[in-house]
Amino acid sequence: GNACGLQDVAQVRNFDEAIEWIKRAPFDGGTEIELRPVFEMDDFGDAATPDIREQEARLRDKIAKA
Repeated sequence: GNACGLQDVAQVRNFDEAIEWIKRAPFDGGTEIELRPVFEMDDFGDAATPDIREQEARLRDKIAKA
């Protein structure tokens, strides 16, 4: 986490694009940047069975209602 509790997510095609974006961003010298991949259900292909997809959809609905 960070001291301010701020988190931003930038959608990029790959880590190289993320690094180029960070190089252009107006961060000060003390800013810590953490890169993490974020996956979508389609990234898992056939491993995401219909049951898993249904569970994920229910969880998304529950989070949206919270």
